Amino acid sequence: MNQTVQLLKALAEPTRLRIVALCRTGGDLAVSEFVRILGQSQPRVSRHLKLLTEAGALARIPEGSWVFYRIDDTGPVAGILTALIDSIPADDITFQRDRERLAAVKRERAEAADAFFSANAREWGKIRSMHVDQKEVNACLERLVGDKPAGAFLDIGTGTGDMLTLFADRIERGEGVDQSRDMLAVARATLEQEGLNHCRVRQGDLYSLPYENGEFDTVLIHQVLHYVDDVTGAIAEATRVLAPGGRLLIADFAPHEVEDLRKTYQHRRLGFADFEFDATFTEAGLHLDQIEHLSGDPLTVVVWSAHKPGINVRRSVGE
Repeated sequence: MNQTVQLLKALAEPTRLRIVALCRTGGDLAVSEFVRILGQSQPRVSRHLKLLTEAGALARIPEGSWVFYRIDDTGPVAGILTALIDSIPADDITFQRDRERLAAVKRERAEAADAFFSANAREWGKIRSMHVDQKEVNACLERLVGDKPAGAFLDIGTGTGDMLTLFADRIERGEGVDQSRDMLAVARATLEQEGLNHCRVRQGDLYSLPYENGEFDTVLIHQVLHYVDDVTGAIAEATRVLAPGGRLLIADFAPHEVEDLRKTYQHRRLGFADFEFDATFTEAGLHLDQIEHLSGDPLTVVVWSAHKPGINVRRSVGE
């Protein structure tokens, strides 16, 4: 009851109600974007955001020197927020203007993402030309995930969010983490353009994921581990956030001799042999299910599928 009262007090102010409505429509928004849309000073906007966060309405997502805010739909007051926002008349002039400014912010965000993607597409294309068509890799991953809903899905090293887009139609909730703000900008723009409101991304460290133990039913590490120093630590952390009965999928390269990938693209490892994850999986408490090889020239992509013993409570209840 106290939290509900605190929330209602926080929302009993026009600007704060506008802020939560913007988050409901616009997804993750930065402080500077709120300033542009609301036409208020940065200190004043920051004060409103602080009050809404303390009241449990918004979640605060740090990302380098930036901070993003989103509706805290995991909290106990999520239902109240939804009811209040839905009660706002669609023809309210203030909210109409907010939505127009939000659309302009989104357009600029998409244009910046497109510029970054265009500038780097050649480099990514060069690496992709060395291995099997990505469509075959995607088909393998989809086959391993299966047709049943994947529940809560985490993509570690999400990059431009391609894997979230791939699995969006079979997951209830998707989260992607990456260290690159530029990559995350592309991912956010893609998810917004596709209307995938149940998928979100945030900045994070794969050695210290910003999630609770056992929060995800499926965890994917796609073409990430060849950049990593501590592979064992990365897999252990991925296992921590995996629910009992959940599945871990790893897609990476088989051992190869393309040294240019180490020199030019900062790959720390030139692929992984089938057996290299055996001890790591055992130590993390995972059981290896199968290994798939997708041959290419000169790079072969390997997909490892493992599961965490136990009963997936969320999925069994749903079934």
